[in-house]
Amino acid sequence: MTSFHTSFVLGFHGCDGQTADALLQGGPFRQSTEDFDWLGSGAYFWEGDPGRALEWAQEKVKRGSYKSAAVVGAVIDLGNCLDLTVRENLDLLADAYRSFEAARAKAKLTLPENKDIRGAKVGDKLLRYLDCAVIKHLHENIEDEVRYAQATGAAPAILPFDTVRGLFVEGDNVYPGGGFYQKTHTQIAVRSETSIIGVFRPRNR
Repeated sequence: MTSFHTSFVLGFHGCDGQTADALLQGGPFRQSTEDFDWLGSGAYFWEGDPGRALEWAQEKVKRGSYKSAAVVGAVIDLGNCLDLTVRENLDLLADAYRSFEAARAKAKLTLPENKDIRGAKVGDKLLRYLDCAVIKHLHENIEDEVRYAQATGAAPAILPFDTVRGLFVEGDNVYPGGGFYQKTHTQIAVRSETSIIGVFRPRNR
């Protein structure tokens, strides 16, 4: 797909303090493979928002998942990006949904559903089972096409994506009656470690 987005962005990864130290020493970012991941499998970053990354890590500390909260910054080359703020990529995702729906129907399986979690705002659907499955299906279709093209000596119509980018509206209204929400953010899932050009420790985080 054609991308008109600036190739290099700053992403911020919320994590445990011990994990942050390992990443800053050159360790690899963990690829999340949960069935409810918002953008499919990948290493996750908050684009341009270290404060939001820290809030997320602090929530993990409250739940007992992390011992301490930290943030690691990264220079990310989006490369071939499935940017879900761009119309043609949304059309591609819609095609993937129709293909996924047909495959599930043929197998006599129901579609997964996005779900709310206890304690979160109703309607935010923080468990993105359907979205994750559709994005994974899209990646699998592209990888199948690439393998077929290689076997037949043809050029693939589309190459696998290095990153996935999405804008998410989340949280309560910033003020009554307004159209802005407190936790709206842009998220990036990095599928290829080589897309992470460098890492750094943000100031005051």
